[in-house]
Amino acid sequence: MTITLSASAGSRTPAAGTSRQLTRGVAAQQRFPARTIPNSWPGTERSRTEAAKLLSRRPCTLENAGSELNHSHGIVMVLDWLEDQPGQIWQERWQASGIEQTGAAWRPVIKQWLHEHGLKAAWRMPAVGLALTTVISADLLQPSVDWLAAGASRRGVLVRSMARIRDPQGFEHLQELGASAQGVRPTHVSAACCRGALILAAKGGTLADITVGDVLELFETQAAVLKRMTSGTEVFYRLLHQLGALGEAAPRNLREVRNLGQRTPEELIDRYGLHCRPVRDLLVDYLRERQPALDYNSLKSLSYHLGKRFWQDIEHHHPDADSLRLAPDVIGQWKQRIRTKDKIVTGPDGRRTSTQVERLNYRDTLNQVRAFYLDIAQWALEDPGRWGPWVAPSPVRADELENRKVQRRRKARMDARTRERLPVLPILVRTVDQRRKDAAAVLEAARHASPGEAFAGAGQQLVRAVVPHGTAGRIWAEDPHTGKRRDLGLEDERAFWTWAVIEVLRATGIRIEELLELSHHSLVQYRLPTTGELVPLLQIVPSKTDTERLLLVSPELADVLSAIICRARDTTGAVPLVRSYDRRECAWQEPAPLLFQRRIYGEDRAFTDETVRTMLDQALIDTGLIDATGAPLRYTPHDFRRLFITDAILNGLPPHIAQVIAGHQDINVTLGYKAVYPEEAIQAHMAFLARRRSLRPSEEYRVPTDEEWQEFLGHFERRKVSVGACGRAFGTPCIHEHACVRCPMLWPEPAQRDRLVEIRDNLLARIAEAEREGWLGEVEGLQMSLAGAQEKPAQLDRRPAGRSVVDLGIPTITAPAVPHQHRPEERT
Repeated sequence: MTITLSASAGSRTPAAGTSRQLTRGVAAQQRFPARTIPNSWPGTERSRTEAAKLLSRRPCTLENAGSELNHSHGIVMVLDWLEDQPGQIWQERWQASGIEQTGAAWRPVIKQWLHEHGLKAAWRMPAVGLALTTVISADLLQPSVDWLAAGASRRGVLVRSMARIRDPQGFEHLQELGASAQGVRPTHVSAACCRGALILAAKGGTLADITVGDVLELFETQAAVLKRMTSGTEVFYRLLHQLGALGEAAPRNLREVRNLGQRTPEELIDRYGLHCRPVRDLLVDYLRERQPALDYNSLKSLSYHLGKRFWQDIEHHHPDADSLRLAPDVIGQWKQRIRTKDKIVTGPDGRRTSTQVERLNYRDTLNQVRAFYLDIAQWALEDPGRWGPWVAPSPVRADELENRKVQRRRKARMDARTRERLPVLPILVRTVDQRRKDAAAVLEAARHASPGEAFAGAGQQLVRAVVPHGTAGRIWAEDPHTGKRRDLGLEDERAFWTWAVIEVLRATGIRIEELLELSHHSLVQYRLPTTGELVPLLQIVPSKTDTERLLLVSPELADVLSAIICRARDTTGAVPLVRSYDRRECAWQEPAPLLFQRRIYGEDRAFTDETVRTMLDQALIDTGLIDATGAPLRYTPHDFRRLFITDAILNGLPPHIAQVIAGHQDINVTLGYKAVYPEEAIQAHMAFLARRRSLRPSEEYRVPTDEEWQEFLGHFERRKVSVGACGRAFGTPCIHEHACVRCPMLWPEPAQRDRLVEIRDNLLARIAEAEREGWLGEVEGLQMSLAGAQEKPAQLDRRPAGRSVVDLGIPTITAPAVPHQHRPEERT
């Protein structure tokens, strides 16, 4: 791709696709378009006679003779009403009637027409509603998806009519698939039949003719019309796929449809709706040039920094910008905007205020923008026709990317976070383990209780709930005091997987993406060449550093992995094969026996990182732990990695071995993960003192005599004065000849403020007397003393409010080693 417009071009036509920001659903609809409704088809072209004949025989008629009599009258009224509308075919008459514009309030329209023709009996409108459903099922007309999704047709009536007239075998097979699917609720099967009937009513055909686009169109319409998305969407798509509908190339589940995979550079940039077409094309061209050397996650991050954080922000505040050569004030304002962000802070009184805080990663944007400018300048030397018109000075200087101070601050924050979480990790471990045991005990007790029977488990008194239409295999219980209904199976599952996640993370220190990629194949054995002993190992597949590594499995970790495998196995004894979605690369992985998977609505699904984080947050809430601000303490999956490395090195594991276990390419990264504790600094300082003592004469470290010790204690007794205490060092003489009020080493006591004021007033009086009597030789000395007397109360005022003075007393010798440890030159 080449840039055909110069950098000075003023064209500001919107880039292709930038007029709208596509949601995942709309973008998926573009990839899988829905079937279009034709203007005419054989069913809607039938004459009145042909239509009446079709609707008066099976399968359009009803079994009950009385119901059929009303139904036949309703058919006549519906056809009469349609014939009274302009148009040549039934579909044209339906659209010309304007009934779809009324949505779910269509009944008054036909009711008014009936009244105008003298048909006012109350039984006629129910008959018309049932007859209209039959006309739709017979494919004489096809309402819009919007009209159907708004609830204009009674869902149950439409399903029964479609199952009787349009596709009896298809609906029967669909219900059989739903009934045989493990973990699928009956309500979801009913919703699937209803959605299928709506699509057939709007698009025609049978269930086998439904396409992926039809399903997506219905979902988007329901979400827009109903202002929410009802449950069971995944079940509906999966049942249709098992039915043989959707086409051979259809993805296996709805999540694969909505996760569109990797986007092109054009799609990545067009997400931000840039108006300046030349700059938009330049950014796309730049991404294409960088794409071969980057993974997809890095490419997506680059498009975010350049497209959104840089140029979209410039265009928003300076709409006329069309060149990379930006004015200094424009650049300065942009840097200030990306450096800070608004944050809502809730005060102790509950009031919420907005404040600006610094972004932690704003330098990433500066770094990418500087590289963008420098790359263009470098490439212009090789291809001036392509890149030369865009060469401009970089708005980001090299010194602005200096991040040593930022790294030190980040290291301090991470160390403080680790030191806060490592001591309370045993509490978290005990809590999740107890929750797992309690949930399992309650579930087991409930299994032995009959519906409506009270039972006890893990110290809880519950009643087995009676659920007539519950999902098979689900066990519900009610709290007799609160009446709250609980899904005990779901509680047991969440408690178990929370425990499993925390145990594996804290025992291995692996990344969250590595955790989610653990499979049954990750457990391998290694035979020691010396002893022949078999050692279990955990194989970590390449992730961030593209380096495979093996971890030794401890007995405790082996128990956890064994429990996970037993929980993940299906009825055949094998771990099911599931596909996982790599969110960094936006790609679906091949099916594998992943350890962290669970069954949702009859489908085996791999865990996601959101699921893991939600489990951790809930587990921390149950512990009741709080952080320094009083908010609930939070653990991220990566916190366990820092805790693992810190704990390992503190317990003697060499850092270079910890580097291999963690999978770091640089040992400095490993040391950056390890938190520094105060006791480490103390031990290092003591070792330093020991080394320094070994280099100095040993007689300097002898035990002092009684006379020397008393002389040392007498120093503290002799530095007490009337207005405070002298702060001079031991063994030093007084430098002001005991004129204490002048001395900066005087530490005044708050209780002596009145005495200091009295001294100050006395000095003022003496100065006045000396000036009056002409004793000029004393005035200068008195003024120096006055300056010191005035400074001492001010010194007291500068002390922090509420500060208290504690009398530590006079030290006494208790053992020969004590003076040795308190030599003045070694106290720091």
